[in-house]
Amino acid sequence: MYGSYTGRSRTRRRVAGLRTTGTAAALGAALLLAGCSGDGDGGDKKSAPTVEQQPKDKDPYWVNPDGNAARQVAAYTEDGDDEKAALIRKIAQQPVGEWVTPDNPETQVRGITEAAAAADRDALLVLYNVPHRDCGQFSKGGAADGNAYRTWLDGVAKGIGDRGATVVLEPDALLHLVDGCTPQEFHEERYDLLKGAIERLKQQPATKVYLDAGNAGWQSPDALYQPLQRAGIAEADGFSLNVSNFQTTAVSTEFGKKLSEKIGNKPFVIDTSRNGNGPYTGGDPAESWCNPPGRALGEAPTTQTGDELVDAYLWIKRPGESDGDCKGGPKAGDWWPEYALGLAGATK
Repeated sequence: MYGSYTGRSRTRRRVAGLRTTGTAAALGAALLLAGCSGDGDGGDKKSAPTVEQQPKDKDPYWVNPDGNAARQVAAYTEDGDDEKAALIRKIAQQPVGEWVTPDNPETQVRGITEAAAAADRDALLVLYNVPHRDCGQFSKGGAADGNAYRTWLDGVAKGIGDRGATVVLEPDALLHLVDGCTPQEFHEERYDLLKGAIERLKQQPATKVYLDAGNAGWQSPDALYQPLQRAGIAEADGFSLNVSNFQTTAVSTEFGKKLSEKIGNKPFVIDTSRNGNGPYTGGDPAESWCNPPGRALGEAPTTQTGDELVDAYLWIKRPGESDGDCKGGPKAGDWWPEYALGLAGATK
């Protein structure tokens, strides 16, 4: 039923499967100071790659030295496959979103933000735990109810503390209200949760919040601006576009500016992680969003976009992680080295 909406974002994350990120981040500062990371299983750290931070004036966000791509570089290097290691290094050397899992949010986020602060960088966090998430599709789940979400969100905020962080808030959550995917009985609560999340996060002195607004192929600015206002966009720093999708940066920028005009000229960020070749137009249109072949990495993350309304190009979706068990891929959010190699290899 919902697959007929070919433009929708389909964020697709295996939230439970991102525990390695939370565990590594809890030790992130120590790993960062050591200049390397382990394999997460207590193994030999000699094979772990050193991941350097990007220049702060170009990209202030933290590069996780223990991410999936960094581990893959280490594995290929250990195997003597320098060609594949070089391709995956294109991903490993860039900051990507840290998707906060349902368990122990305060501990997770404190680990991430402390590691980022130790490197004199800001953390890039993605919150994806709203109740009734993803309309029961590949990434279904979320908090058990509104109160559980508020408790989880409070843990996230406490974990951030006064350290620098940018939060992308609940990809798809607002759009699934607009397109009717989420049942009407949950609409009022979700608006309240999104607005409350913005208010709670903005209590942290160095936190920026971008409320997700889908992508340029899914709904129109006319359909979005009132729901964004209802969800508290006025108190947010801006909105996010193209999370986990493939719309080009040019198309996303044009769309974002039209939407911005309707909500007080709010700035926005664009996910450029996999939009280098634009959207996929072959195969079944209902699955054009799911592990499409021939895609490429987009613009490298940066805050130097050359456009005053575009605050940053970000890699919110973690390149190389599956959209779902389609086209031969593993379950949503699992690391898929073959797809990662395809993205990197197709990048100009």
